[in-house]
Order: sequence, then C-alpha cells, then structure tokens
Amino acid sequence: MTPLGAKLRRLRAERGIALKDMAKALNVSSAYLSALEHGHRGKPTWFLVQRIIAYFNVIWDEAEEIQRLAEISDPKISIDTAGMAPEATELTNVLAREIGRLEVADLKALRDDVVRRAVRDKG
Repeated sequence: MTPLGAKLRRLRAERGIALKDMAKALNVSSAYLSALEHGHRGKPTWFLVQRIIAYFNVIWDEAEEIQRLAEISDPKISIDTAGMAPEATELTNVLAREIGRLEVADLKALRDDVVRRAVRDKG
C-alpha cells in the first residue's frame, strides 16, 4: 500500500464510503481505485488528485497532505545513481534487496533519518 492509498482508505472508512461508490463519483473503475489504494498503480494524475480532494471536500492542510502523499506514492520508483558516490549505489542496492524484511518502525526510522540528514545538509 502507498501513503496515498492508506490515506484514501482511511478517509473512505471514516466516512463510510464504499470503494465502488467513490470510483463511480470519480469516473474511474473500482479495479483502478482498488489498485491505487493497494499500491499496484503508479501515482495518479494531478487532475485525479484534485477530483479526490473535491470528492472528500477537504481544504487547506488536508488537501495539501493528499497532494504531498500523491507525489511520494509511486510504488515502482527507480533511482539512478550514475555520477554519485559509490556509497549511493551501494545504499540503493542494499535497500532494494532488504526493504521487504524491515519492520514498519525500522522503515520510519530510516525515512526520518534520511530526511533529517538531507535537511541538515541543505542548511
């Protein structure tokens, strides 16, 4: 499941909305919406994200969160490390091989550490 998929599923559950009803309202198939929630489809188009925001009638912070989650929800990401330090290639290969074995808490810790380090290096 992608971050966007988890958010959509949570919003639907909170509002008691069936997947088929949401799919019909968004003019997409139930199969597509299910695949999007489960991470079997790439990130949706900007237009579909805007329709999702309107469908749930969210504004401000929640709308921005949906847009942000859509941007980071590509389940088939590839990383080109050409021209980077050898450690970058090693890291991406180790992560690709081992990510499925990591616990959720470990994934969150790694994500937070990478973000913290990237922000620190910019400042």
